Amino acid sequence: MKRALLPLNALRAFDAAARHLSFKQAADELSVTPAAVSQQIRHLEDVLGVELFKRTNRSLILTEPAQLSLDDINAGFDALEASVRAIQSAQEDHIVRVSVSPSLASKWLVPRLANYYELHPDAIVKVSASMTITDFRSEDVDLAVRYGTGKYPGLHCEELMRETVFPVCSPDHCTDGHGLCTPEDIVHATLIHDDSFIEDDSAPNWSMWLKAAGLGDLEGHRALHFNTHSLAIEAAVAGRGIVLARSTIAEEDLKAGRLIKPFGEAVPVDFAHYIVCPEENLKLPRVQAFIDWLNCEANPPLMEAL
Repeated sequence: MKRALLPLNALRAFDAAARHLSFKQAADELSVTPAAVSQQIRHLEDVLGVELFKRTNRSLILTEPAQLSLDDINAGFDALEASVRAIQSAQEDHIVRVSVSPSLASKWLVPRLANYYELHPDAIVKVSASMTITDFRSEDVDLAVRYGTGKYPGLHCEELMRETVFPVCSPDHCTDGHGLCTPEDIVHATLIHDDSFIEDDSAPNWSMWLKAAGLGDLEGHRALHFNTHSLAIEAAVAGRGIVLARSTIAEEDLKAGRLIKPFGEAVPVDFAHYIVCPEENLKLPRVQAFIDWLNCEANPPLMEAL
């Protein structure tokens, strides 16, 4: 089939439906109706003279010819997307779009952005504060920084910084008649919880810390719950209780004296902050420059001895 006659819309519908094995999810990705996706698939099957899907009541199953062609079609659309991004990059080589969690954005990234602008005065950084997984195919994002275990299949992933978790509270909270001198004193405190990773059993939480400190379970503890770590930190700053803080997020508040570590027990965790992006985005100078800067901020070079 000649290039001018390629049914690109139908191929795009096939690509999405084959990846999701769902007309509905393909329709959501393409911003059309499931009926429109189904119609495009039938059109492509008519043009090619080949059945692409076995349709059952509950699922779609790729036929053998469809399965054999899927990798090449995916690669073709990836190449097209990379080419379009390269064209856009020529006009937007000063703009970088980064997705980052709200807590890391407010407590770590934003306070440091002035350093980036000193190095790149003409740059424009567009920060999207979000906890959701970034879909680089459909979202206008160059790179993301995510807190997790580093498992992001099909994407470039590099560790940005590791951290520990430890209890923190406001200085006033330690002088309210129930001083927090030892971990056992937690029984008198309100425990502030970060629920942003509530569905991940491996995420750092109070149960993990109390177990590591040999203090049993949470039975009988007063509690406050928040859906972002930065809100949990702010509640601790306001004296509402004691929070299990992540070292990167609590760093500035500890330095400023708004928070203190009432006891020294810190627990290393398997979670870390990772830079994530499609491999082809590494070829964009603005993306590589921002990644280099992130790494310098997270791991500043040691000053040479005088």
